[in-house]
Amino acid sequence: MYFNAIAKVISERIGCDVSTIKPESTFTELGIDSLDTVELLMSLEDEIGVEIELDRKVESIADLDTFIQSKVPG
Repeated sequence: MYFNAIAKVISERIGCDVSTIKPESTFTELGIDSLDTVELLMSLEDEIGVEIELDRKVESIADLDTFIQSKVPG
């Protein structure tokens, strides 16, 4: 549901083509470390208008998408 927004923010952050980012892509595979993740989440919050407080480990784009969906009311 939020995959496209996540992929857009990541591609802008790491400078890759958005088409190379897949749901199963892991942050490690994309070269994203914990500091990058924090900055990505702040950009993503602005992009989708939802506050994201990551309270569990997410390893892939799909994990993050599922996590955000679980936090968005209704």
